[in-house]
Amino acid sequence: MITKEFIIQLISATVGTFGFGMIFGLKLKYLITVTFGGFLSCGIYLSGMYLLDGNIFFATLLAGAFAALYSEISARIMKAPSTLFFVTTIISLVPGRALYYTCSSAVLRDWAGCKSNANITLQYALAIAAGACIIWAIMLTIENVKKLKK
Repeated sequence: MITKEFIIQLISATVGTFGFGMIFGLKLKYLITVTFGGFLSCGIYLSGMYLLDGNIFFATLLAGAFAALYSEISARIMKAPSTLFFVTTIISLVPGRALYYTCSSAVLRDWAGCKSNANITLQYALAIAAGACIIWAIMLTIENVKKLKK
């Protein structure tokens, strides 16, 4: 399971997450937290791709849900907005390659390639959004139940 490509992708995602955290001007304590979150999210995605036989949607859904959960927990521990953690942690899951090939195919008027790559890009985007929404709905429900009990 752990191959050279797996390790290279994991390291690249971690460095990329760290870089985006620096671009966003995060404080060091937040930067370390989001970098670790990006590392874990990418690890979950890559493991999911392996265990789910390359199913992009479900591997990304798991990683997106984890990123949202990690962000919510980190936000409560560090007393900061969860968006600060989520946006940076999720960077490693953004489908840059698929989006590039979608646009490239469209420019070259390769409509079959454009359709194929757009399908992959949409799977990534919808899975990230669905994973995050599931976690946020659960967290909101928990908060509302706590308020009702008071």
